[in-house]
Amino acid sequence: MTLRVVLADDQALVRTGFRMIIDARDDLEVVGEASDGGEAVRLTRELAPDVVLMDVRMPVVDGIEATRRIVADGGRARVLVLTTWDVDAHVVDALRAGASGFLLKDIRAPELVDAIRVTARGDALLAPTVLSRVLDRFLRTTPDPAPPPSLRDLSGREREVLMLIGQALSNAEIAERLRLSEATVKNHVTAVLRKLGLRDRVQAVVAAYDHGLVRPRRA
Repeated sequence: MTLRVVLADDQALVRTGFRMIIDARDDLEVVGEASDGGEAVRLTRELAPDVVLMDVRMPVVDGIEATRRIVADGGRARVLVLTTWDVDAHVVDALRAGASGFLLKDIRAPELVDAIRVTARGDALLAPTVLSRVLDRFLRTTPDPAPPPSLRDLSGREREVLMLIGQALSNAEIAERLRLSEATVKNHVTAVLRKLGLRDRVQAVVAAYDHGLVRPRRA
């Protein structure tokens, strides 16, 4: 199956570079390009891509607001935010808006390709340089305009799984920690997302912090 990608960046040269990298892969295809956030929202509605590569700083409508609108539309597209700005507030804003990942633009081509694939299948993706800092210092201290989903429908095991997702553990790592098979963990993850009405693992990370299942480490 070919993954369909929309590029959203106000710099034409950046879009051209991304297109060359993406279109060189047999399983990826760029189906549209946007030079501002408003255009990115429109193209996402028209083209129904699997992934939108979204710049943060764009004219007319910025990448954070564009992400919020795309997620609110309820389509299948997942947003992978790309920026040159290693600023924590941008990461948190992007995650709160519903982005499925965040990377800096200085990543190598193979990493970009892998990021698109990871994002398309719904796994959490943050640049290693910002992951621990965001999880430990910002997600729980940044107000969320909506109350976190209730945990009352989760079983005890599902709460454990949510806590470990909040620590950014993979399914394999959770399986090892809980002495379960990866298939069983995958089933628990699916149940957690469904019961809490969450879109993907990124939202599960936020929910784990909002409920205090994971606490920031002290400096």
